[in-house]
Amino acid sequence: MKVLVVGSGGREHSLCWAIAKSPLCDALYCAPGNAGIADVATLVAIGAEDVDALVRFAQDNAIDFVVVGPEGPLVLGLVDKLNAIGIKAFGPSAAAAALEGSKGFMKDILAKYGVPTAFYGRFTDADAAKAYVRQHGAPIVVKADGLAAGKGVTVARTAEEAFAAIDEALIDGRFGAAGAEVVVEEFLDGEEVSFFALCDGENALPMASAQDHKAVGDGDTGPNTGGMGAYSPAPALTPDLQDRVMREIVVPTVKGMAAEGRPFKGVLFAGLMIVQTPDGPTPKTLEFNVRFGDPECQTLMARLESDALAALVAAADGALDRIDLRWAEQTALCVVMAAQGYPGDYLKNTEIKGLDAANAVESVTVFHAGTKRAEDGRVLSVGGRVLGVTALAPTVAQAQAAAYRGVDALDWPGGFCRRDIGWRAVGR
Repeated sequence: MKVLVVGSGGREHSLCWAIAKSPLCDALYCAPGNAGIADVATLVAIGAEDVDALVRFAQDNAIDFVVVGPEGPLVLGLVDKLNAIGIKAFGPSAAAAALEGSKGFMKDILAKYGVPTAFYGRFTDADAAKAYVRQHGAPIVVKADGLAAGKGVTVARTAEEAFAAIDEALIDGRFGAAGAEVVVEEFLDGEEVSFFALCDGENALPMASAQDHKAVGDGDTGPNTGGMGAYSPAPALTPDLQDRVMREIVVPTVKGMAAEGRPFKGVLFAGLMIVQTPDGPTPKTLEFNVRFGDPECQTLMARLESDALAALVAAADGALDRIDLRWAEQTALCVVMAAQGYPGDYLKNTEIKGLDAANAVESVTVFHAGTKRAEDGRVLSVGGRVLGVTALAPTVAQAQAAAYRGVDALDWPGGFCRRDIGWRAVGR
């Protein structure tokens, strides 16, 4: 097959790395890609959200299969346009991608099909939203309805914080159209876990759990980011809890979306909170994403022993009931190297040295996110999150130690990382 992967982050590098190993893959392209992806795929200078140009490229180059990495092009209908001209693609239709594109829609689906989640209200009027906050009290969570690049969620510890978040979205227009409606919902306290399942419109196949680290600083301090590291599997999601997640959350959602006439194909990424109740730990749904997480995808691809491309094609073909996924029993752990200043204004175009030395560390693979190769061959940082140093080892502690050996082999004064990725799981 001739395969096109859409996107330019660490998620897409890990997907390209896994797909390139498949005997089904004859040629691999990535649009727009990055400096690391160039080692395993041919880069195509088309932006991930330039849907029409991507469709033209796929048609002109007889692409057999397209794997869409980020949520933006999914919400914009890239898969629909590819399918309309007979090109298979991995990812949901625009109608199904509303599970991520609209938090209000997602919450309504959960409520309609009895999926455990936080209580909530949907509001376009600031005064009504504030009345709901007064009724329920703080802590409480305020979310912009649409895609806000991970910046539309406020966990308000006081009513005043919630009021400010409501005003920011509905009155000040900080998030544009994405913030024209807000969801105000119950604050859930517990341990957050990511869970992934492949879906083909009817069937759902469990993949694996992961846990990421959102805060920028050690000990989960400082502002939230897109993710400073992750590990898989997540010990907090026991086999019994995983069975419950499939039975109570994933399967009802897949069946519900089919009943709504929006069959979900692709990967369903459930952001879960494991809440302690009198009946023991209980999984509740914080959110759904309609694509792989980043940096969770790096850890999943490191552990996946099956043919990644065959599994993604089966999801697109409605044939997941014929697929069985094999996973390494080991732990994969990814440490994100970010540019100094991230998640605020960060340094750009700083040179990264030592990549070969880091990749030479036993069991370590360095996935690129925000990088480009200069004309003189140097690798430069061009994003906030820049590298994902990923290790696979028998235990969390061993994977953590190997990943930081990889980090320490890099020569990049313009970057930084957390030094405690995996802290929740070490010794568990």
